[in-house]
Amino acid sequence: MKHTNKLFAVVAGAFAFAGLTAQAETLRLGDFQSTSHIVSIEGTAKWMESVTEATDGAITFEHFPSQQAAKSKAQLDAVNNGILDAALLGASYHADALPLNSVVGLPGYYSSAEQGTATLQKMLADGPLRDEILAAGVTPIFGFVLPPYQVLAKSRLGMPANWAGLDVRTSGSTQAMTARALGGVGISIPGPEVYTAVERGRLDSVLFPLASVPGYKLNEVVSHISTNGSFGGYSFIMVVRSELFDGLSDEVRATMLELGNESAIRVAQAQDASVEGLIEEWKAEGIDTYAFSEEELASISDALQAVSVDWAERLQDDKASAVLATYRALTSE
Repeated sequence: MKHTNKLFAVVAGAFAFAGLTAQAETLRLGDFQSTSHIVSIEGTAKWMESVTEATDGAITFEHFPSQQAAKSKAQLDAVNNGILDAALLGASYHADALPLNSVVGLPGYYSSAEQGTATLQKMLADGPLRDEILAAGVTPIFGFVLPPYQVLAKSRLGMPANWAGLDVRTSGSTQAMTARALGGVGISIPGPEVYTAVERGRLDSVLFPLASVPGYKLNEVVSHISTNGSFGGYSFIMVVRSELFDGLSDEVRATMLELGNESAIRVAQAQDASVEGLIEEWKAEGIDTYAFSEEELASISDALQAVSVDWAERLQDDKASAVLATYRALTSE
């Protein structure tokens, strides 16, 4: 009987493998991050490798990092137009198509990349965020967030009065609302251009995730960096064109999703861990890495309360309030 069971397992495995090889696919995957960025190293690259290995080479990838196939704002269109099969989207770059997904950009919610990622994964599994992405012609495989944004500047910024009239680099319209609520002026500038903008005085301060600072060398042009603020977040979503994804076998789809969840948590934990080391490095360089006082945090929180309400009202979508309530509840767990 034992021999019969073993034989059955071998035969079943052979048929499963045959099914995978019969539908072998090479997915063209677009990405606007460089291969040296922590998001690529711990997220995209490892996910592709693990999927290829788990499917015994039935699913392989042709990777186009650093906007090689499409600009950051055109990744979704490139997938829908067949130029790409999959892409790592920066949700804020696609606010027109994915407005509800911009909820992650709201300030004052998650306190670590791991916490924010766990929340996003739950909201992508079922509900309005997932439905919105599916309506855009793609299927979400996994999502993760950057650590909460901090403020980098040439002077210490604390109470809202310190922010009055400052030109603040923001990422997307949601974060621009954050800058305005604090009295500043939100200016949207692509990451690669921020260094020069600060160096030349075009920007007074920058809202940025600390784990991404080394990739843009912003520590070279600022002298003060906050460590315990929460000025919004940024989400990445790995998507595959739905028509292609739905045509894959159940086993392959399940494998991609399972490994996607593992990748999401891994890249979040890697980012959180990297921040601790970076803060120590910057201190050694003479940069003022400071924590807001309780009084400053309270004042900033009061000033930012209206941002979430304004976000829900501006979307003019009945689902916005429900999405915000879910997001608030999950990040409070």
